[in-house]
Amino acid sequence: MNTDKNEHRHAGFWIRFVASFLDTLFLAFPVAVVIYFLSDGNWFDFTQYQQNIHMALSGNAQALQNQPQTSLKWELLFEFSVLLVTLLFWKRYRGATPGKRLVHIKIVDAKTYKDIDNKQAITRSFGYVVSTFALLIGFLMVAFREDKRGLHDLLAGTSVVYDLQDQTQDS
Repeated sequence: MNTDKNEHRHAGFWIRFVASFLDTLFLAFPVAVVIYFLSDGNWFDFTQYQQNIHMALSGNAQALQNQPQTSLKWELLFEFSVLLVTLLFWKRYRGATPGKRLVHIKIVDAKTYKDIDNKQAITRSFGYVVSTFALLIGFLMVAFREDKRGLHDLLAGTSVVYDLQDQTQDS
């Protein structure tokens, strides 16, 4: 595979958003279901979520006053599990999670356009936390930068590009 910078098309905000949504469905949600049942319902108080939704739908301004209790132990297990599953997908599918594969994009080293290493993958994952705590600005950067890199990409030295090899295999 030629690693010439001009041969790679950077994936923009919306395609990455779709991939992230698909990953939530195919990676995070199944892990959440497993963790919830492993915790025997102790991870979070689902009934409080239901009450809040019902109150919000009925126009009650107090809907968010009572937040559900969450177990830190189970929350950390969930976060670690999602991180582990994501790293396994990145390793197995050359920088692509299921959502990224479905939309034909992948994560690459920003300089060489080759597969990312474990250090970049872990740094990028923790960069998501930084991007989130920075009022999502780290993710919105993708929409406004010419190279379409978010804060997590800049921290890890990665870029998200269209996977030309994946597209030719589908043809």
